[in-house]
Amino acid sequence: MKASDAIVVLVNTGTEEQANQIAHVLVDERLAACANIISPIRSIYRWNDAVQNETEHMMVIKTRADLFKKLQARIKEVHKYVVPEIIALPIIAGERSYLDWVFESTARVRRDKK
Repeated sequence: MKASDAIVVLVNTGTEEQANQIAHVLVDERLAACANIISPIRSIYRWNDAVQNETEHMMVIKTRADLFKKLQARIKEVHKYVVPEIIALPIIAGERSYLDWVFESTARVRRDKK
């Protein structure tokens, strides 16, 4: 597998407990190899036509690019936000042994033969 077959996904949550819950779901279900929780962070954003200034908790999730749609759907099932941030970033290079671990720690997507 190539480095570009792996991605980093950023997700913010309103509580550390929710970030922890989502991280456990994703890793337990092998949709992610790892999820780091960075807490707290300050987020300033526009919502309902007003500027918000809130504490959030950022998740940095490492996974396979071919798992993104399943990962995204699963996050939306358990996330409390109406519009959750789910942003995938490509990995253009990385330590080979680490990337191998990411690939080995995540589920392979089954493709039905037609």
